[in-house]
Amino acid sequence: MNTKFYFEIAGMFLIPLLVVLIPIFIGQRYGIYRAKKSADLQHTPVGAAVGAAFGLLAFMLAFTFQIAANRYDARKELLLDEVTNIRTAYLRAGLIPEPFRSETRKLLVEYVDLRIQLSSDASKLGLLMSRSQQILDRFWNYSENLGELDRSSENYALFISSVNDLVDNYNHRITMTLEYRIPIAILWVLFIIAFLSMLALGYQFGISGKGSFRINLLLGIVFAVVMFLILSLDRPETGIAKLNQKPMFTIQHQLQEMQLNSEK
Repeated sequence: MNTKFYFEIAGMFLIPLLVVLIPIFIGQRYGIYRAKKSADLQHTPVGAAVGAAFGLLAFMLAFTFQIAANRYDARKELLLDEVTNIRTAYLRAGLIPEPFRSETRKLLVEYVDLRIQLSSDASKLGLLMSRSQQILDRFWNYSENLGELDRSSENYALFISSVNDLVDNYNHRITMTLEYRIPIAILWVLFIIAFLSMLALGYQFGISGKGSFRINLLLGIVFAVVMFLILSLDRPETGIAKLNQKPMFTIQHQLQEMQLNSEK
């Protein structure tokens, strides 16, 4: 883990916290100032505006969380599809001749090992992605060679189909994990609404004289925790919101057993 990683994690919590605390403090100071200048301020309109603002903020939080949760579910489905594709490719490798058969199976075992290493140590992301891509490229080279040997073979076609599924799954998984993000416009709108809502709440605290630092801090922590969860789901490379890798461990164990049996 490097310094950049820790700064990113800290920023995912501290920025939402400051988005709450700063506007509440500003609004509270201004509310106290207005209350001193005009003792007959009406609190009811302010309360209604604060309620409406917080209703909109709750909607935006739910909307943003749904985007992140849907992407998490999509990554889980891709993991299950990948496990199925790996096992299918390993079995169909038995339909092709040597040396393609043994090399393919050996590389599939290494491919699974790389996936498990990535789930436990995200700092090796670039290296492990590079090696995974090399393995997939090797599989495709094998497919091209087999196609040149016999273009009408159904056995070769089944193996090539499995390789194609592996490549597609890899590209989908990388795109879903590292490239797709919550649109920056949605995050900006969410933070602007949060800032203005907390500004209005601080103003209400100021004119009513009921605000306190503990309440402000509590609101800030609650909002920061929710945003931290959303951003963690949106950035799986941080390793905070991890998928359950048990299916990948299961296929690793199964492939290792099949490799040992084939070598006997």
